[in-house]
Formats: sequence, C-alpha cells, structure tokens
Amino acid sequence: MGPSVFPHPGFPDHALLDSGGGEKLERFGAVTLRRPDPQALWKPRLPADEWARAHLAFVRESDRFGRWEPGPDAPEVARRPEPEWSCRFGPAMFRIRPTPFKHVGLFPEQAANWEWLARVARELGSAPRLLNLFGYTGCASVLARLAGYDVTHVDASKASVGWALDNAVASGLPRDALRVIVDDALAFARREVRRGSRYHAVLLDPPHHGRGPRGERWQFEQGIAPLVEVAASLLEPRAVLLLSTYAIGYSPLALENLLADACGGAVVVGELAVPEESGARLLPAGFSARAARGLSAEALE
Repeated sequence: MGPSVFPHPGFPDHALLDSGGGEKLERFGAVTLRRPDPQALWKPRLPADEWARAHLAFVRESDRFGRWEPGPDAPEVARRPEPEWSCRFGPAMFRIRPTPFKHVGLFPEQAANWEWLARVARELGSAPRLLNLFGYTGCASVLARLAGYDVTHVDASKASVGWALDNAVASGLPRDALRVIVDDALAFARREVRRGSRYHAVLLDPPHHGRGPRGERWQFEQGIAPLVEVAASLLEPRAVLLLSTYAIGYSPLALENLLADACGGAVVVGELAVPEESGARLLPAGFSARAARGLSAEALE
C-alpha cells in the first residue's frame, strides 16, 4: 500500500521528463531545465546524453546559491543574461525566471492545490475572500482570482510581489486585481485579527526559514503553530485552510493534528508529488494539509 498522494492534474506546459541521482529534468513551456532535487534518490531512467541536452542546467556555487548554464541547443530566451519565458496553467500565464536559488517562480506540485481551490470556491459562496500568506510569485493568487475569489496576497519580498503582479497582468487581469501587501505573514495576520477581518480561505505555504521586511525572523519549528492558530481565527464559519510544507522533517500526522486542533472540522493530509512523463514514477514534493470548517469532508478531496 503506497502513501496517500493528492492527484496531480493535467499540466501540458510542464513535464517531469526524468529524475534521479539527486536531480530532476523537466520542461517549462518550451525550455528544458536540469536542477538539483534531494528527494530523487534513485537512478535516472533516461541516458546521460538526454540530460546533457537540457537547455539550462543549474550549477551549484555554494550550499544555497548557484548559476544557470545554457546548453548547446538552448533557445534564445534561455541564453539571455536574465532568462525569462512564459508557462501556462489553465487560464493563467506565469513568467518563468530562473533564480540563483534554483527555483523558477513556479512549483508544479502545487497544481493539485490550485485545482482543489477552484473546485471548493463553488461551496464558499459568491466572491469568497482568500488570504494567501507567503504568496511568493502569486501563482495560487492569480488562479484563485480567476476562479472568483477576492484575493489578498501577502509576501515579505517586494520583488516577489512585483512578480505576482506581472503574473496577474500576463494572465489577463488588471494590475489591481489582487490586493497585495508587503509584510511579515504572522504580523499581518495578527493585525487582521485585531481589525475583525474574516476570510473563506487561508493559504499557508511557508519556507523553512526566512526574514520579514523589517528583519522579522521566521523559523518553521517555532512559528508554524502560532501562525496556524492566528490563521484559523480569521476563518469564516464556512471556510478552508490549506497548509503546504517541503523538506521540514515533520510527519503528515503532525500537520493533521495541528490543523484539527486549531480549525476544527474535517482535515485531510497527503503528499504532493509530480509524475514523471512516463507515468511510472512519482517525485515527492512535500506534504499538504487541508482543513474545512462548515463543509463536508468530501470538499477536501
């Protein structure tokens, strides 16, 4: 019996071509990337020359940073000093920008949650209010807005918030379609509690550690329980809370207990994973916990 994995929806503009040896080979739009992934403990299926033809390969320069090197067949967009191109998911268009941290601004495994949020919107009423803390480049925020949510997007990085607005415009939304806030997630959520604000959906996708715009220190181990408690107090009587994590060392059972204690109602926990193009193997990409208040357990699936 395998672990519980949330189904990964169709994503034509992305493909996990292969994985193994601590790396993954994938396609975003028309550009193929080779980059590290510590979860890929097994052997690659494709021959080495297939991997060598990647348009961009990430080369580590330290334990946190690196650079991207174009391959011999890389298209012009991948050869620029600052590569950038587009990748579509459903009605949204996202700007892909490879960073020195090996990320590209889009996490394909989150497609399972994006699709779920669009489905559950129909059970939350007209123009449900959604708060996306740690909103990063806004993929979830843009798709939620397109699904009918009234979205508040919060991130500590001005650059990430600007990227989110670029994604909104690329997806056909006006630049003011999202309410965007540059702030520390926990500090903002606490102010929202004092203001009496309420939301039908709260998204939490925190990093392991980070800094707020005024030097606030975030560490998952110390911060996650207080954050979930505050986020739960922002929920309407009929609402959902979504928590995603990656490489943090906690059991899914711990996340289930945390959300059940804070939110009440039904909780469903599972892994996020991206299937290889062959369909024969899944690359694990973290855990996700979904809590529903005032909704059926079926709403979480």
